[in-house]
Amino acid sequence: MAKKQLKITQIKSRIGYSRKAKATLDALGLRKMNKSVILDANDAIVGMIKKIDYLVKVEEV
Repeated sequence: MAKKQLKITQIKSRIGYSRKAKATLDALGLRKMNKSVILDANDAIVGMIKKIDYLVKVEEV
């Protein structure tokens, strides 16, 4: 069975948000607006996405 993958795109600027939100974006590998990363869906990644759902867009790949 193939692992589920998520395409995560940063849709809002990190300026003006908390240090924790910025650190979470860094941990996901998102450095600039409109950049995307594809990551395996696991509990840690899903939890990070839920914390900053107002900054990112998520699609299943």
